[in-house]
Amino acid sequence: MKKLNICLVSLTFAPDSQDGAAKFFTGIYNYMKNHGHNVTLITGKWNIEFSDPNIFQIDIIRRRFLWFPQFNLKARKYLRSYNFDIIHGNGPKGVLPIILANQKRFISTIHDLGPFETKFTRIPLEKYLIKYTINKSTFITTCAESIKNQIIYYIPKSKIDQIFNLYSAIEDKYVPLPKKAQELKEKLKIKGPILLYIGRIAKYKGIDDIIKAYNLAKAQIPDLNLVIGGKPDFSMEKLYHEWKQKYPDILFVGFVSEREIPIYYSMGDVFITYSHASEGFGLTPIEAIACGTPVICSSIGAYKEVLQDNAIFVPPKNYQQLAKEIIEILKDDSRRKTLIEKAQKFIKRYTWEAVGKKLESVYQKFIKNE
Repeated sequence: MKKLNICLVSLTFAPDSQDGAAKFFTGIYNYMKNHGHNVTLITGKWNIEFSDPNIFQIDIIRRRFLWFPQFNLKARKYLRSYNFDIIHGNGPKGVLPIILANQKRFISTIHDLGPFETKFTRIPLEKYLIKYTINKSTFITTCAESIKNQIIYYIPKSKIDQIFNLYSAIEDKYVPLPKKAQELKEKLKIKGPILLYIGRIAKYKGIDDIIKAYNLAKAQIPDLNLVIGGKPDFSMEKLYHEWKQKYPDILFVGFVSEREIPIYYSMGDVFITYSHASEGFGLTPIEAIACGTPVICSSIGAYKEVLQDNAIFVPPKNYQQLAKEIIEILKDDSRRKTLIEKAQKFIKRYTWEAVGKKLESVYQKFIKNE
């Protein structure tokens, strides 16, 4: 196919950020570069400085909302200075500078409709921005059919055929690493089974319910451990530090590097992700399964669509039921083994080769639609 001049715009990018949206655009960037396309990335600088000359990284103020003018004004200026075949924004925050740069044709990826499902803020700006992004986009990609079906309610019927579901994918590095996992367990001085959560520390992620379920399960499994990895977002910093003081038996490991994440997954006896809203795909449970760890997750639409019957599902905000499932899976080695083996075969469909080919076809349709 024709080699394209592509610009990706994403406020966050892995490994500088570890949220699923950041990882998704990192996968797109690497796939398109590896397949000979000219790819430029515009992103913010949060923790790590990239040395890649094709990444335009904007130094921003790392405080709630203060990043907003810096990122948008500098990204807008950059977009106005160059011509691209494809401009592709990651969520509303990646699309806004594209709109401000007066780009008439672009692609957006909408990962979820979180502000419509839970209260991120009392100000309805995020809902408005999502609707605005959806209606301004020429093409839209999603990571789950459930999100695609929700977006249809916010667009004219004439644009329905301009929404494409790609799903997401995992990198090849996510494989079982038992030896390194045992070394990590010894380094952290952990004895006994491990419940693991790695991801954003955000209100809708259900981490408070994971903690409550852990405390219930520990009454029956005294040597049970809970390891929580990830950094809190702005709204959760105070509560996160309160948890660290209140629960000294829980291991809060903070930021986990990209190199270490597969080792942590491999160390867990059960991976738990318990969001009650705002999941477009659910990348972390797929990564955990690839590393040989069974998954318990909330029974929200995206998880059930992506994982099918390859995880244990618990209704959101029901920590008593979550504790019950934790106890049962840890006491039933045969069930754990069967679930792991079956799930690892299933997730082979989520590869970057498959997702990248789908996205290339979307890009070609975009070019032909001019």
